[in-house]
Amino acid sequence: MTTRHTLAAALLLSLAALAPLLAAAEDGPPPQPIDAKARKAVIAALGTKLQANYVFPDVATALSAQLAAKEASGGYAQARDSVAFGEALTQDLRELGKDGHFKVEFAPGFDPGPGSTVAPKVPSAEEVAAGRAEMAKHSYGIERVARLPGNVGYLEIRGFGPTELVAEAYTAAMTLLAGSDALVVDLRRNGGGEPSSVAHLMSHFFAAGDVRHLNDIYTRPTDSTQQYWTNPSVPVRYTGPVYVLTSKRTFSGGEEAAYDFQTQKRATLVGETTGGGANPGDMIAIAEGFAAFIPTGRAINPITRTNWEHVGVKPDVAVPATDAMKTAYSAILTALVAKATDLDERAALADTLARAGKGEIELPGYIPRR
Repeated sequence: MTTRHTLAAALLLSLAALAPLLAAAEDGPPPQPIDAKARKAVIAALGTKLQANYVFPDVATALSAQLAAKEASGGYAQARDSVAFGEALTQDLRELGKDGHFKVEFAPGFDPGPGSTVAPKVPSAEEVAAGRAEMAKHSYGIERVARLPGNVGYLEIRGFGPTELVAEAYTAAMTLLAGSDALVVDLRRNGGGEPSSVAHLMSHFFAAGDVRHLNDIYTRPTDSTQQYWTNPSVPVRYTGPVYVLTSKRTFSGGEEAAYDFQTQKRATLVGETTGGGANPGDMIAIAEGFAAFIPTGRAINPITRTNWEHVGVKPDVAVPATDAMKTAYSAILTALVAKATDLDERAALADTLARAGKGEIELPGYIPRR
């Protein structure tokens, strides 16, 4: 998840979630030499930003001291270029802080925007147009929309982009799937994104007038909590059976979507326990052309009063991610056969179920990350 300040910042972070999954991101800047003086400056600035922004102040203090101590003892001496140094800092932050959202990278052109404690600026028409074009290249995070035999709908979402850029695409996809007798939402390769976009997608899965409180996010720099609810004005509603596919790669906003479906008792989750990242944040400029993604907040589910940090979202039906689609599809067809009252329809569904069991129906696949 990310917190939202400007469309440009949200787009940058949303694409960061999408890029490794879509394999479409442009290469970053080439490695630049970095000396001991620059490394020390980066770590000092990183420590300051951590202590001012990281959601857990005590952890921020400990992390700052640990990084500084490692630098002083020559622990980063072998990181002689910007890429190696960023990777080393990222690894240490994630391992020492036990937070998979941390990331440090060399980003000399990064515009920090107004920052987490300053009122958001209104994006220009040019920013909106550029953002929309960029999201369009990635199909608004929607990898596939399909209708499978047996009238089973399928929707794969790889990431949640800025809501103002993806909302119409979500509604268009749900319009195509509205007549499905059951629906599979595939989050196995979803790397996260905007919590407001998670809420917008979720809005399509409750009847008109059924408004749900889905999630809260506490943000430390502003000492504020933002609530996320379903959108009552969403025009397309799907109230049939839903199965959600998860994997170890499902992360951040992808996990929130799975957790929302589960805690609202709106879907059956099938697959693997997710990655365990529930602390949203911001990309913050530090020093010497480096920027860091620092988790500034934490999710608070209004039902459980907790979140999925470290533990992940546990599926209702635990199977390897590679088997999740087949398992969900078989369960759906079995239920549809049992419910069918028309003899011809029941026979057709039973035949589809038999063919699925024999592997004669091509289902959306999944390749685990190696």
